[in-house]
Amino acid sequence: MIYPRVFPVTALTLTLLASMNLPANLAAEPQSPPLVVVGFVGGRVAHDNVVHQEVQLVNHLRQEYPVGMNAEIFENHAGSRAHQEILRLLDTNGDGSLSAQEKLKARIILYGHSWGASEAVTTARALEKDGVPVLLTIQVDSVGKRGEDDQTIPRNVAEAINLFQLDGFLHGRSQIVAADPLRTQILGNIQYDYKNTPLKCEGYPWFARMFMKPHIEIESDPRIWSRIESLIRSKMK
Repeated sequence: MIYPRVFPVTALTLTLLASMNLPANLAAEPQSPPLVVVGFVGGRVAHDNVVHQEVQLVNHLRQEYPVGMNAEIFENHAGSRAHQEILRLLDTNGDGSLSAQEKLKARIILYGHSWGASEAVTTARALEKDGVPVLLTIQVDSVGKRGEDDQTIPRNVAEAINLFQLDGFLHGRSQIVAADPLRTQILGNIQYDYKNTPLKCEGYPWFARMFMKPHIEIESDPRIWSRIESLIRSKMK
């Protein structure tokens, strides 16, 4: 396919376009779309509860990258809304549908903790049906929701990583696999352990600290979120 050559917009260009009754944006160079980062909180956590590191990460990314990135956070039961918001962000010309080029340029990272990790994979699977690629999925102590498969990473995902612990009443999935290993690289199934290095988990309700402490320790672990932020930063252009 032969693509038309694109010229920078100048005063002369605008004058010529005006004389031909053509819109000036035809001469504009196409913009690389922002990196879209979408996180999902676990359990029945509110999307704005800053006790949780998933929320803190989004707030930090918004401050660190006011341009070049769209960072959003959702409850894990709001997957459909998150999906629609991603499609809206990818629709760079605002015509209400995604062109082949808009899909090709998509740069998306999905992450979550617990049920939120399951929702991240489910959202990637919804985007697969749209023909939209995903750069990376990140699962933190992933717990599968009813009717969702949080183990098999769909073919539209380029890279995926699974961070988990196996202690306590509630713990994460120990292994994720690629639906198509030729298309998806599993960066690792990486286990953490807090028996000898417990974390305080300040701000969490008493029942979470009592009955599911390892599950929230991994969520509170600064090493986890430093690693996740480094992965996200590596995808910035």
